[in-house]
Amino acid sequence: MNVLRMLAVVALISTRCLAGDASTGSNSIGSDKDRNALQQTSVAIRVAFARGDVATILEYHHPDVVKALAYNKLLNGREALRADLTETLSHVSLEWQENQVESILIQGDTAVEMTAFTIKGTPKDGGQPFIFKGRAMVVYVRYPKSPTGWASIREVVQPAN
Repeated sequence: MNVLRMLAVVALISTRCLAGDASTGSNSIGSDKDRNALQQTSVAIRVAFARGDVATILEYHHPDVVKALAYNKLLNGREALRADLTETLSHVSLEWQENQVESILIQGDTAVEMTAFTIKGTPKDGGQPFIFKGRAMVVYVRYPKSPTGWASIREVVQPAN
């Protein structure tokens, strides 16, 4: 029984060391270079969205990307993402007002990021702007064709409402 307790304590400590402190958003494992590259990836994607630049957004997405943007909206592959982005950005401008990284875990060639976000949408037909809040979990992989060396391969969005 003592061996089981000891193994449980070691497992708990190991998990805690890997996870860090999620409440402060400081739980990151990986080099400063990797964290900076991931931050640059996130910034570049958000800037490209604000410009409506589909081609640049896609540079930071792996060809096998899968995005669950809503319960009934699953995009499978970069071409599906291209079509959805083109359609969406033809009707609305999107600008991130908040992008708070809550946690990040980098393990080898994979990184998982949890982020709380607020996006302002402005219809291009002159309609009223709207705010969309939520949380996203994005899985990145090393991808040499991305300008930063990292590309989104999986994403799940959880609306705040």
